[in-house]
Amino acid sequence: MNKKLMTIYNSLYSHFGPQNWWPGDTSFEVCVGAILTQNTAWQNVEKAIANLKKEKLLDPHKINKLPVKSLARLIKPSGYFNIKAKRLKNFISFLCERYDGKVGKMFSNSSGHLRGHLLNVNGIGPETADSILLYAGDVPVFVVDAYTKRIFHRLKFTPEDITYHNMQQFFMKNLPIDAMLFNEYHALIVMLGKNYCKKKPRCEPCPLKMCNYKTET
Repeated sequence: MNKKLMTIYNSLYSHFGPQNWWPGDTSFEVCVGAILTQNTAWQNVEKAIANLKKEKLLDPHKINKLPVKSLARLIKPSGYFNIKAKRLKNFISFLCERYDGKVGKMFSNSSGHLRGHLLNVNGIGPETADSILLYAGDVPVFVVDAYTKRIFHRLKFTPEDITYHNMQQFFMKNLPIDAMLFNEYHALIVMLGKNYCKKKPRCEPCPLKMCNYKTET
């Protein structure tokens, strides 16, 4: 299975090239982006983050003091802004109370339990927690999203109803434990899902020539 997964990775890398994820000037900005990107396109997140930068508010202590309604107004481009404002405030409250608002301190002082602590923050689920770990902290954990489940079900590697945990373990047991590899692989999966392996797939130009999904549906 390791060889098959690496063959897929190499095919995607050859087709799309390096993705250089995750865009962000600081690790804190990456954390903010991971929360705001839930259920929206990245360009909408960029607009929301640009609003925070324009007001010089992209700082954990400043956001921690900011009223939820004011934060919601600034991040409105990201969609579901009232919900996301509360989730972002919850995370930043956690960051400020436990780690003095310092993302580096959060990763250095977590004693291996950071994922569990993040999942205890209201509004942060496994995908968001793992995105923070991988993209902000270079922790080698594989991020799973809807594209991942769709693509590897169509490739007949995993069942359609596979859980997040089992999907994640499928990759982590069959690939070298390497943050850079996990980072690039997930980014390439997203590119495949967005451009080819959609709900209504574009199979003919797909760079993966190992899937019989079109002929069977």
